Amino acid sequence: MSKKVLIVGGVAGGASAAARLRRLDEEAEIIMFERDPYISFANCGLPYYIGGSIQDRSKLLVQTPEAMNKRFNIDVRTQSEVVSIDPFNKKVRVQNLELGSYEESYDALILSPGAKPIRPDLPGIQSSRIHTLRNIPDTDKIKSRIQEEATRSAVVIGGGFIGVEMAENLREAGLAVTLIQAGQQLLTAFDAEMASVLAKELEDQGVRLIFSDKVQGFEETAGQVITRLASGMVLQSEIVLLATGVTPDTAFLQDSGLQLGPRGHILVNERMQTNQQDVYAVGDAVQVVDFVNGQTTAIPLAGPANKQGRIAADNVCGLGTTYKGSQGTSIIKAFGLTGAATGSNEKTLQRLNIAHHVIYVHPSSHASYYPGATPISLKLLFDQQGMVLGAQAVGYDGVDKRIDDIATVIRFRGSVTDLTELELAYAPPYSSAKDPVNMAGYAAENVLHGMTEVLLPAELAERDPDKVMLVDVRTEIEYMNGHIEGAINIPVDDLRARLSELDSSKEIWVYCQVGLRGYTASRILTQKGYRVKNLTGGYKTYQMSRYTPKKASMQPIGHETSRTTANTTSHATAEYEIPAVTATAASITPKAPDIVLDACGLSCPGPLIQVKQTIDTMQEGQVLKVTASDPGFQEDIKAWAQMSRNELLQLSKRPDGMIEAYLSKGNNTPEANPGQAPVISGEGSTMVVFSGDLDKAIASFIIANGAAASGKKVTMFFTFWGLNIIRKHHKVPVAKSMIGRAFETLMPRGSHKLSLSKMNMLGMGPRMIRSLMKSKNVPSLEELIQTAMDQGVEMIACQMSMDLMGIDRKELVDGIGIGGVGAYLGRAEQSGHNLFI
Repeated sequence: MSKKVLIVGGVAGGASAAARLRRLDEEAEIIMFERDPYISFANCGLPYYIGGSIQDRSKLLVQTPEAMNKRFNIDVRTQSEVVSIDPFNKKVRVQNLELGSYEESYDALILSPGAKPIRPDLPGIQSSRIHTLRNIPDTDKIKSRIQEEATRSAVVIGGGFIGVEMAENLREAGLAVTLIQAGQQLLTAFDAEMASVLAKELEDQGVRLIFSDKVQGFEETAGQVITRLASGMVLQSEIVLLATGVTPDTAFLQDSGLQLGPRGHILVNERMQTNQQDVYAVGDAVQVVDFVNGQTTAIPLAGPANKQGRIAADNVCGLGTTYKGSQGTSIIKAFGLTGAATGSNEKTLQRLNIAHHVIYVHPSSHASYYPGATPISLKLLFDQQGMVLGAQAVGYDGVDKRIDDIATVIRFRGSVTDLTELELAYAPPYSSAKDPVNMAGYAAENVLHGMTEVLLPAELAERDPDKVMLVDVRTEIEYMNGHIEGAINIPVDDLRARLSELDSSKEIWVYCQVGLRGYTASRILTQKGYRVKNLTGGYKTYQMSRYTPKKASMQPIGHETSRTTANTTSHATAEYEIPAVTATAASITPKAPDIVLDACGLSCPGPLIQVKQTIDTMQEGQVLKVTASDPGFQEDIKAWAQMSRNELLQLSKRPDGMIEAYLSKGNNTPEANPGQAPVISGEGSTMVVFSGDLDKAIASFIIANGAAASGKKVTMFFTFWGLNIIRKHHKVPVAKSMIGRAFETLMPRGSHKLSLSKMNMLGMGPRMIRSLMKSKNVPSLEELIQTAMDQGVEMIACQMSMDLMGIDRKELVDGIGIGGVGAYLGRAEQSGHNLFI
């Protein structure tokens, strides 16, 4: 006797189960119920149809009811919603659009109801301009609104996969887009520092990001939607897309006797069986086991849903196939960038108290000497025995296959040694002889074998300068272009000759650009008897960890296609200019270059060194065009051009991630350095504060605040006795030399203890001056210092003076930078006047 199988829901899980069932049992009666008109469609492709990457709507339809019936002899009933099930009598109740309500019996039942978008209960949420994206009808509504109403602006709420994909595709469709994320990062499948690379790409392509803020409600007015945030910010747009997550669509199962998880997911065993006989469940609505850590989880992804549908069909037919868990392998496109992840992320391992190691590598996607090589940032997590627990990667090319390689190793419970031994396809256009996956394995093995001890960027904040020395082992030009605060510069190639500059009583923390030179330095120093740690992933990872989105104004934000203010009667909106889809900042259209330099495939400092060497051979006024694949080059070349007095004519980032820059030798003009606000000669103010006298300190800060208030960039360089002005008032316990202790007894501690240069009168003079200032409503010195900080006045303490006088950094008030004469001269060169006080 043939078996009657009902399938509730199509798309990935249900459609896969139906096709597999028919291939296993030609005689079975198979009925599929689908609430919507479409049974199998490419739901992952919906955003790309909205954005225009997919032009033909019919390409989204994987299978039609007619084709499904013709090929697989399946009774497909669309617009038929299963509203309840009765597993005791093996029946379901169906609500059909035309036939009304009826019952259908079954021998076996496969549930694939999926998950539905969360629609929070907020004021104004019912506006027709607020959309979610789950199916083809949702897609048609959004596409129609964009095309037929010439929609120009959108707010996307939620920074998960759908939110990011919709932000990208709405931007590609020409809209001004703001994405709001309640948490502190996008894409929680990734760790924050990895997600930051994708977030920055969104910003570079013109998507405005708002983190750590929640929507409080909406208001529809004059063809617009007003979105109000908890911070008080108000946004105005023509369309809102809700992407705040999904919840299992299982409300119809509440009285069925099926066991459900705390969030409504259907509980199943390894054969996808529920607690009710002959009832199976698959897809986004089920709770599964995490393959890596063994915890229960829910992973709404198409790949697992397809596999589960096949396994459920196998078990209906008695094959006994099992599902061994999900490891959450996922991938996303963010304009030119790709991000991918597999296994557990670091947040999960920390939450579950699973001991683990972390390393970062930043290799090229293929042989660096072959054109088009771009870097991949890869994070690997592994346990104390070397078993791979998870990985994340971000880059422009080759990310997918690297994560797929690692996902395969995880599936077979492999180790970091397995990564080193993988024999992967190699030719210069595709990879390197040591593939990035191999490189990650080698770096991990070095940690396990005790060849190096690594530190993570987060540990830098805990560094005690009395116990730890931070050494930048990059070249001087890299160091000058930006470095970690408190680091000294000893290039790795000079390290053996400059060991005398290191304090052997302290632990030495080294770093380079991506970790490789740091590893070399750590091996040199370890074998010389030093205690050493290397910053894994180097300065590049450190920068990734410090990303924050550009600060949004607290003023109401509106979106327009020009610099005109949005037309609304009740809400003011700030002007907003839609940036170009490709991040380009140019103030001068460059002439044809005299020399073209290809620096692709080179990691920092390679591109900068090649630029300098090429510029040195050129004549004044000649133009150099340079192309580089290192993402850091975009910021590096700005700083280098400013520092070297060469003119940056144009700087752009291509969709493939390549950076193009045009430079003119010499003649650094106010129009130079696109993408940043250059400091124009005469527009800044610098002063050297040598004196520690109260009256001179007051004068210094009055001048500094006045200059800052007039829009000038102000730098104050404190040296010798002037350092006392910016010392903390309370004593800070620090170890001092005999000379340092002598200075300590002679010098005033902080601004409260300063004396007058004249008429000090055993301390009476300062008290008289302060009293007089108060009576005349003149701010105190301490208030002037705080005001200067609030206005962005840069305050730098002279490192040399601090060393001579035995003053430790911890004794200075918070917010003070440390520098040398070079730092002062660099600011002074860009200033209209310099004062020596």
